[in-house]
Amino acid sequence: MKTAIILGATGLTGSILLEKLLEDSRYSKIKLFSRSPIGIKNDKIEEHLIDLFELEKYEAEFIADEVFCCIGTTQAKTPNEETYHKIDYGIPVNAAKLAKKNNIPTFIVISALGADVESKFFYNRTKGEMERDVLAQKVPHTYILQPSLIGGKREEKRPFEAAWKKVMSVGNHLLVGPLKKYRSIHPAAIADAMIYVANHKYAAVRIESGEIREIAESFR
Repeated sequence: MKTAIILGATGLTGSILLEKLLEDSRYSKIKLFSRSPIGIKNDKIEEHLIDLFELEKYEAEFIADEVFCCIGTTQAKTPNEETYHKIDYGIPVNAAKLAKKNNIPTFIVISALGADVESKFFYNRTKGEMERDVLAQKVPHTYILQPSLIGGKREEKRPFEAAWKKVMSVGNHLLVGPLKKYRSIHPAAIADAMIYVANHKYAAVRIESGEIREIAESFR
């Protein structure tokens, strides 16, 4: 029986991941580190309501077999670049450092398709820097999932993203061959792929959107 840590369990993908882990008999405890309560009562859940910018203060509690990092924001929701960087770069990297320090063997983080430290776009560059510095911690089984646009309904309003999802829902079937990886992806597929690679290991470290979908389909 294993213990998992989820960062970002109140978000779209993180909440689906939590539901799946609660139903998974391989896991006896799910530790949640977040700013607000999840609102679910379950004997498996151990909640730690903290300031995620100060994650390093909770080293003693950060003990598990696997870490699932589903932290992420958008430039629309967090227009201040310094705050955005603290969320999308700082939290995952600090979590990977704690995983390394506490000998947690598996670290899985959601990044984005197009992450690149050399990108001229702040969003892609931040994700690329995060990937680089997470990998620098050398947690034995590190996996970086790079989804394209994530589908599904969110609680907060994201007008541009919602409009783009409508376009993609029509245009997904037009993206074939090398373009197939750019199809929008459902958060449940990301959650399934995260659980699969945590329990079966995987040859690749960076896993792009199309491959995430293929893993999820084989998992079901």
